[in-house]
Amino acid sequence: MPNHDDEVIATLQATPVRRIFAYGAVFIFGALLILLAFVQPPALGWQIFLIVLGAGALVVAERLRRATLLGLVLTEEDLRDTSGAVLARLGDIRAIDRGALAFKPSNGFVLHLHSGARRSWAPGLWWRFGKRVGVGGVTASGPAKFMAEQIAMRVKPT
Repeated sequence: MPNHDDEVIATLQATPVRRIFAYGAVFIFGALLILLAFVQPPALGWQIFLIVLGAGALVVAERLRRATLLGLVLTEEDLRDTSGAVLARLGDIRAIDRGALAFKPSNGFVLHLHSGARRSWAPGLWWRFGKRVGVGGVTASGPAKFMAEQIAMRVKPT
């Protein structure tokens, strides 16, 4: 007999075009910083700064590429990514913010939780900082809006 808590209510994936564009933009930025450090070398301190910043951008680009291979899944129990990592339990969600002026990812929403969790970030897909979880980035607005509405229907007002 299937467990009703594991039934998928909504899914959210990175769109291929946004994913490629975001990865390309961050990768090119990092590569250009490193190139600039060697083609027209500034003072040694600035050259090291450009190389470190460029390398950091390349690391972020790779993390974005890997993170956006995953998707998000909403069940009656929780919101998790497709690898199984739980972003938030539905019972722990205090409120959802999806307004135009909210501090949220592009095409996404922010969940306000009762209890905090450790900071985590999947570039382009979600982030968690204290009692807030931001969902969105390189996702399509339609599925993100549907997921936000489904969460809002299930959140118990406090």
